[in-house]
Amino acid sequence: MAKYRIVTPAGASFTVAGGGYALESEALAGLDAEIVEGPTDEAGFIAAAKTADAVYAKGIPITKAIIDALENCKVISLGSVGVDSVDVKAATARGIPVTNIPDTFIEEVADHCMTLLLAGFRRLLEQDRMVREGRWKEGRPALLKLPRLMGQTLGFVSFGRVARAVAKRAAPFGLRLIAYDPFVEEMLMSEYGVMPATLNEVMEQSDFVSMHAPARPECTHMLREEHFRRMKKSAIFVNVGRGPTVDESALIKALQEGWIAHAALDVLEVEPPSHNNPLLRMENVTLTAHVASASARFDEARKRRVGHELALVLSGKWPMSCVNPAVLQNTTLQRWQPIGMGRGPNS
Repeated sequence: MAKYRIVTPAGASFTVAGGGYALESEALAGLDAEIVEGPTDEAGFIAAAKTADAVYAKGIPITKAIIDALENCKVISLGSVGVDSVDVKAATARGIPVTNIPDTFIEEVADHCMTLLLAGFRRLLEQDRMVREGRWKEGRPALLKLPRLMGQTLGFVSFGRVARAVAKRAAPFGLRLIAYDPFVEEMLMSEYGVMPATLNEVMEQSDFVSMHAPARPECTHMLREEHFRRMKKSAIFVNVGRGPTVDESALIKALQEGWIAHAALDVLEVEPPSHNNPLLRMENVTLTAHVASASARFDEARKRRVGHELALVLSGKWPMSCVNPAVLQNTTLQRWQPIGMGRGPNS
């Protein structure tokens, strides 16, 4: 029997075919650790993970009931940026660090955001339909109604890693950049050529509003009807963050009634969407299936990072990315500073 037992729900989310835990296990080599699968129902998982040394969270919610039942758990590790599937408050109360991978696929998401922005602006899907339907001559007149991209304003709601990467991509297009994020210093924004603004200023001044707020309870329905009513009628709304941060019914109303011109969305409030979701039938909406982070690099990189975080904690060291770093102050885990790897959990 292995010294360290890591329990994970059977099956996986956000993964490619093949399964297995070879990539996660690379960093665990030499630690005498094993990753074992448990049931996907709450009661079954509690029974399987009760004495586990660590939990690899994927596929099912890691609830307070599960966390409170853990007797020996040293870390809960996620293979995603979002941590909404884990009750972080309950983990913090138990002194269990929760790790995620906030920087593994930033570039892919930023690329996808710019793709949606440009496709929405140039009405790419509409132009494609015109060609396929034999409406060739309608293409140019439709675009003659649109302004030049250069000089327009891109406004960010939240200015974290992805938004910063998007700002780098948007600047060469000649866009004016503004952002609302009360937790980011003005000087940091200025490094990206971004001017700070209030939320209302972002909604009112922007020709493109790009939503990047995290999936936290306080951000649920952060953007509501009152915000969409402030936007320009010609504006485009882009969301590659989290669907629940937007009141989708308000967004649908804004699109139906012409408060805004277009929405380009990689995320929805309920995924996958119901067949009767009005967004699926709207010509002024561009949709992708929560795929912004996907690339050939995605699965391997995130799995190796999960294994690295598990190995660090099980070997008595601080993890790289801890979403509840206060718990580390009260543990026996050791600080570490490997060359070229940042500043640990507070970086």
